[in-house]
Amino acid sequence: MIQRLRGDRGQAFPIYIVMVAGLLFLALAFFTVGKASATRNGAQGAADAAALAAAQEARDEMGAGFLAALLLPGGLNDFFDNNGRFTDPGPCAQAQVLAAKNRADVQSIDGAGSGCYSRPGFLSDEFTVEVKTRYTVGESVIPGTDQKHATARAKAVVEFRCSLPRPEPEPEGSASPGGGGDDGKDEDEKPSPIDFTCHGGRHVTIDPAHPGEWLNLSETFFTVHLVDAD
Repeated sequence: MIQRLRGDRGQAFPIYIVMVAGLLFLALAFFTVGKASATRNGAQGAADAAALAAAQEARDEMGAGFLAALLLPGGLNDFFDNNGRFTDPGPCAQAQVLAAKNRADVQSIDGAGSGCYSRPGFLSDEFTVEVKTRYTVGESVIPGTDQKHATARAKAVVEFRCSLPRPEPEPEGSASPGGGGDDGKDEDEKPSPIDFTCHGGRHVTIDPAHPGEWLNLSETFFTVHLVDAD
């Protein structure tokens, strides 16, 4: 009877070893999945930060053009119709700076073209950024994870948060273009203050001749936020 019990124990021991090894492998596999998820989240965080940085840099750079447009009749319409507002590489350069701070690089996921590009719109401009982490998931029980980087994409928009002012009607009896008006008076005439209605019903009046610092005005007229990437 004692010999039979010892025999049963001897047969169960290999099964026990296999079960423990299987459970250990599953635990390590779940740990690897967690590391992969953390790497992916790190990539998404880097992409979000880079896209926001590009949009904020673009908002800062558009100040000179926006303020100059206030001095011209219909200047804001021309400013927003101009698709060349972001030809300067500054926004995408700033995107790379923020990506690098999060241990990632701006890089096209498909390996073609730029990983940072803009799409100008009339009152809303988009910046899409694609990044790849500099670090990998790391070594694990799953082969190849030590070479696996994470990629992510994010999109931020610069949105005009006020309504465009309506053009003032021409005063009656005003001289037609080229028609014997008082040219000196027109040249010396100062531009009138412009009234804007902004987000939340806020009314903002700005003097085109003395608008103030763009740093203080940019967040009043433009908002920067993330949207779902395509």
